Amino acid sequence: MQQLIELYKQWHGSAPATIEQLPGAGSNRQYYRMTDADEHSVIGCVGTSRDENHAFVYLARHFASQQLPVPHVLAVSDDELRYLQTDLGSLSLFDAVRGGREAGGRYTVSEQQLLKQTIRQLPRLQIIGARGLDFSHCYPQPAFDADSVLFDLNYFKYCFLKATELDFHELKLEADFRLLVKDLTQAGDEQCFLYRDFQARNVMLAPTPSFIDFQGGRRGPYYYDVASFIWQASAKYPHKVRRELVYEYYNALKQYTEVPSPHRFVERLSLFVLFRLLQVLGAYGFRGYFERKQHFIDSIPPAIHNLHELLDERRFPYPYLMDLLRRLTLLPQFRLVETTASRADGYKTTDLNPYKTHPLDGPATFSKYDAQGPLVVRVYSFSYHKGIPDDESGNGGGYVFDCRSTHNPGRYEPYKQLTGLDEPVIRFLEDDGEILTFLDSVYKLADAHVRRYIQRGFTSLMFSFGCTGGQHRSVYCAQHLAEHLHRKFGIEVRICHREQHIMSDLK
Repeated sequence: MQQLIELYKQWHGSAPATIEQLPGAGSNRQYYRMTDADEHSVIGCVGTSRDENHAFVYLARHFASQQLPVPHVLAVSDDELRYLQTDLGSLSLFDAVRGGREAGGRYTVSEQQLLKQTIRQLPRLQIIGARGLDFSHCYPQPAFDADSVLFDLNYFKYCFLKATELDFHELKLEADFRLLVKDLTQAGDEQCFLYRDFQARNVMLAPTPSFIDFQGGRRGPYYYDVASFIWQASAKYPHKVRRELVYEYYNALKQYTEVPSPHRFVERLSLFVLFRLLQVLGAYGFRGYFERKQHFIDSIPPAIHNLHELLDERRFPYPYLMDLLRRLTLLPQFRLVETTASRADGYKTTDLNPYKTHPLDGPATFSKYDAQGPLVVRVYSFSYHKGIPDDESGNGGGYVFDCRSTHNPGRYEPYKQLTGLDEPVIRFLEDDGEILTFLDSVYKLADAHVRRYIQRGFTSLMFSFGCTGGQHRSVYCAQHLAEHLHRKFGIEVRICHREQHIMSDLK
């Protein structure tokens, strides 16, 4: 640390007035915000690898010479283990779109715009950044090749797959691995700067997207970074958002280089999505199972969910690997539900007392509804003209939300015969954005209530959404809350769109 201060003094002429250590991520590098008396700040980095630091410094200076949005290197120590760079602020893209993640993937229009703005910038870094770049400076290797792919696949096998104790035939798996390696490294893909760790945490909004932590980059195909960003496990991007982000990237890429047909592009991209998912599971296995870091353990179920979706959408010519991955996605420990204890009768409970009482209060008495579980949630849409739905459970009816403050698609002729389940209406409501902000508040209330009911072993909870006709806004909200609760908590949800005479169950 003292050596970093000395570097700052050499560059600035005096010692920093304040030093703040920034939260670490997955690497051993340490970052500090160093501020002078006039409150001008820079970022100081202390690394453990000279070669890794050298790669970052070289790449940052090269990208800056190409007018790309990256931090500028201000000073470097003689041993290259410490350097100073410009401060791009504290707001990352990851933090800016936190609300969409916490809402189970329901990103607002403004959040989606930030994501699209970022993905449109990626081809600039990949294509322009590769011009005149000496890839021999890259760390730990200059190019994406067969050896590096096979290494990552074996990383998945030994650090994740074996830890699950799932039986598999090593020789058959190895044969499919080699086929996958061949397909990923085939000639013909555009060779550009492959960022390798392109994710929302590595994009700073200062105020437009700027890129950090690219020291692991190398020469390689552009598909890899697209898969890395859009299929980031913790991001929980829904299918619609992913599709739009791929579209934005594809059209931006055309401004810098020739591109394959859309069908060929998506086909190749899917292959890299598969590889990227296996690669991150290997990393999560090592960081979580072996290093005991909870953040990585928590990231495993959403990554498995992404893998499950990919296997449902795409077919790959690796039969043994596909069968093994399908079995993997069905393992009970990877279900996307809240962490709870299981009783012998199957009810979801918790070992933690949900109530914090003072010892002088004595023991609490229990409701006759306590520990009856499992919880079943009923969600209704309705028209206020026909009254609020009756509560059949006798518990009082739960929450009733009035959707009439949001923009009504029923005022426009193209939507009059449609409902909130139809894609044109969904697009209208989400593009407008009011309904997403409305639901964001509903999700917070509902999540807290459902979590407590699961803890107490209650059996019934009801949510109702009303609008003018019970056709558009209320249907959209009821359906999305139901899917959100089922996805997040794994509970049974019964949906009734009363005025549309539609009923369904999520189990």
